[in-house]
Amino acid sequence: MTSAVWAAVLLLFPWGDRRPDAPDMHGYRLDEAPCPVLPLKAIGTAIAPREPTGEGESTGKVESGILNDPALDQVRCFIPLRSSAGQERSLKRWSIGYSVGVMVELHKKTDPADEFEAKRGVTDFGADPGVKVESVADLGDKAYLLTLDNGIAELRVLEGGAVLSLTLSSSLQYEDDLGGAPMGDGPDLPDLSPYQSAMISDMRDLMDGLKR
Repeated sequence: MTSAVWAAVLLLFPWGDRRPDAPDMHGYRLDEAPCPVLPLKAIGTAIAPREPTGEGESTGKVESGILNDPALDQVRCFIPLRSSAGQERSLKRWSIGYSVGVMVELHKKTDPADEFEAKRGVTDFGADPGVKVESVADLGDKAYLLTLDNGIAELRVLEGGAVLSLTLSSSLQYEDDLGGAPMGDGPDLPDLSPYQSAMISDMRDLMDGLKR
């Protein structure tokens, strides 16, 4: 009798290995790191294109291997942008470098929505009451942009069980062919707010590329 009841339940609810309360994955899959193939068309136009490594190739360093687990798929990677020679001349020996970081987490068994909300204002440096947090409309289920004073802006998106992050970072670089010490403290890091729309556009490309 019990076996007959369970057979009927499985026919009505064919979950297989997927839990009935598991979040909707919206077609997201993580078969490979996205950085090597992410074009960054909008950021490339607004700031600088990706740093090339050779003919027909682009960088996309994976910080660690891809985690593929029944509960969670995860990867972190980053993409350096090409330096601007004209910018180096205008700042003499100082230049400003940019890079883009990407994080993808696919939560296949538990809904990450509460955790996503709890991490508003939390960065890689910990909880920061001074971080600026702005909601972004019409992007996934929820999205917000964090802006820090140290030249970092991060766009985070939640869609079902997927949590995605695109981080734009700027940094000061000093070069001296003679090995001399830096002259002064260098220029201020740039305001990254003009690049918010470019970050959103490239996030949409990232999301589309991860869906099958």
